[in-house]
Amino acid sequence: MHLLQTTYLVCKYRTKGNLMETLKQVSLTWFRAAASAAIALYLAGETDVKTLGAAALAGFLGPVLKWLDPSATEFGRGSN
Repeated sequence: MHLLQTTYLVCKYRTKGNLMETLKQVSLTWFRAAASAAIALYLAGETDVKTLGAAALAGFLGPVLKWLDPSATEFGRGSN
């Protein structure tokens, strides 16, 4: 899904000249979601690396769902 999202953004923003800034914002959104999921479990007492990694991967689902939402104006399919 990440490759599809990146390809979509490249095609959409290539003519606007702000491709790198958009990719930077999308990457930071993905990182924040993954890090917050893993940190929340760690603070709850979970120390298994495999479980924390799974939580980080699950954290990526929020931005993916936002990208799939046509009414999301920031990075969604409905953005201009």
